[in-house]
Amino acid sequence: MHVVVGLGNPGPRYAATRHNIGFAVVDQLAAAASVPWRSRSSSGAESQTALLDDGETLLVKPHTYMNRSGVAVSSLQRELGFDTGHVLVVVDDFNLEFSRLRLRRGGGDGGHNGLASILEELDSGEMPRLRVGIGRVLAGGEDIDFVLSEFGPGEDVDGLIHRGCEAAECWIREGIEVAMNRFNCQPSL
Repeated sequence: MHVVVGLGNPGPRYAATRHNIGFAVVDQLAAAASVPWRSRSSSGAESQTALLDDGETLLVKPHTYMNRSGVAVSSLQRELGFDTGHVLVVVDDFNLEFSRLRLRRGGGDGGHNGLASILEELDSGEMPRLRVGIGRVLAGGEDIDFVLSEFGPGEDVDGLIHRGCEAAECWIREGIEVAMNRFNCQPSL
C-alpha cells in the first residue's frame, strides 16, 4: 500500500493558506479520482482518508493541528500496518521559491514542525517527502505570518497544486528515484 499524507491545519480559517498546500495536493488527487473523503478516528486522533481506485493508495489529511500531525499518522499506521517507506509526506517549504518541488528519499525535518512530528511519532526518517515551494519569507518578515497567509494574485496556485499532484502520482507509479529525477530539476512556474 502507498500512503500519501498531505499536511495542513484543519478548519476553514486555514484552508487557503500556504501552510495547507499539502492538503490541497491530496484534495486534488482525491477529486481527480472522484473518490470521497471519509472521516476516521484512530486512538483519538482525527483524520480524513480516501482510497484511490487502485485499492492500493491511501490519501490522508491529519485533522490534528500541524505540529501534532504525527499523532494521527502513527495511529493510522498502527491500525493499518503500512510500511513507513511507502509513505509520501507532502509539506510546504518556504525555503524553496514558489512552485519549486523537492522530493527526497528520507532525511531530517528541515525545520518543518508537522514533518518533525511525523518523524518522531513513527521513529523513522526513512520516508519519502515532497516539499512544495510556497515562496520565500521576505526579509524582516515572520515565518509564521508568512505560512499562515494566503497566496498572492500573481501566484499560480492551481499550477502549483497540479505539479504537486503529478509528482505524487509519479512516486506512486514509478517510485522515488524516477520522481526525484523528473521533478527536482524542473524550473519554477
